Amino acid sequence: MHLRYVSQSLILRIRHLCTTASRAQLEKSVKFIETEREDRHPLDDTFGRRHTYLRISLTELCNLRCTYCMPEEGISLTPSSKILTCDEIVRLTKIFAVHGVNKVRLTGGEPTLRKDIIEIIGRIAKIDGIQSIGITTNGITLRRKLTALVAAGLTRVNISLDTLNDAKYMIMTRRNGLNKVLESIRCAEELFDEVKINTVVIRQVNSNEIIDFVRLTEKRNLNIRFIEYMPFGGNRFESKKMVSYKEMLNVIDGNFANVVKLKDSPNDTAKAYQVVGFRGKFGFISSMTNNFCSTCNRIRITADGNFKVCLHDNAEVSLRDLMRNGSSDNDLFKCIREAICQKKQQHAGLRILSHSRNRPMILIGG
Repeated sequence: MHLRYVSQSLILRIRHLCTTASRAQLEKSVKFIETEREDRHPLDDTFGRRHTYLRISLTELCNLRCTYCMPEEGISLTPSSKILTCDEIVRLTKIFAVHGVNKVRLTGGEPTLRKDIIEIIGRIAKIDGIQSIGITTNGITLRRKLTALVAAGLTRVNISLDTLNDAKYMIMTRRNGLNKVLESIRCAEELFDEVKINTVVIRQVNSNEIIDFVRLTEKRNLNIRFIEYMPFGGNRFESKKMVSYKEMLNVIDGNFANVVKLKDSPNDTAKAYQVVGFRGKFGFISSMTNNFCSTCNRIRITADGNFKVCLHDNAEVSLRDLMRNGSSDNDLFKCIREAICQKKQQHAGLRILSHSRNRPMILIGG
């Protein structure tokens, strides 16, 4: 095993077992290991942002056809031979972990459709330095897999749900399945202290359900995250359909007497609020009207192995091709670091983004 992967807990156990005679030699080795750790260059960009959160798309496949994620005519999927393998995903995650990534989120497509997802989670969970493994899912097939996913090492779950109305669910996803999602949410509540619900709000589609979602937090430990509608390839974005977080907050304030702002952590994407006396909470991901670029710690790998430093930047570099052409871990790290150093201070504004060319959301990873 490479010395960089030796955990602190293992060092402590070895120290405890060592005799006095061998302790001096051990301490020399420990000093060398700690020096190696100091050489782990953190993934900082030129604006001082440290990247500790890696989002990995496991697949481009999905069992829904959400209007804001996939063009109505569908997309051309990447051949399976060009999708990252389990070994490649684990290798890349180890490299990122060596350089400070401690949080991983698995996305898609729909990640639960990946047949080896349990193996992937289990192997990532064993990587030194990884403290949290989350998944973002539409919830359709989650219920029957969730127990096994948690046993493998899953620690967090976000479930996408944009409407509580059957007919509207069919319109927004072009598929049936609302009851399956609601069952998955109930199942997740039994296994996690908090379940996050991601809700994309689109004017005159589901914007009249904001209050219904907030009411879900009264007796349930749910964290509803209202997401501003964003432009991506093929989703026919119109700025008039976007409801700003301030407008949503005003609607909520007008329906509940005691709405309070909660303290946000430094790298939180959502502005957190709560109705006083309610068990759960809600928040807003305001990428379009009040971005969080200045504290962004996120980087992404697409299912086909491309590295993206910003969700809204179409610049990418293929880590898959580098690996399959024989690049060493050090070569990969140099490429990763160079890409991060080119990360912009913030993404473009709404007007520019709505006319820019980027992948459909399903090919990036939610």
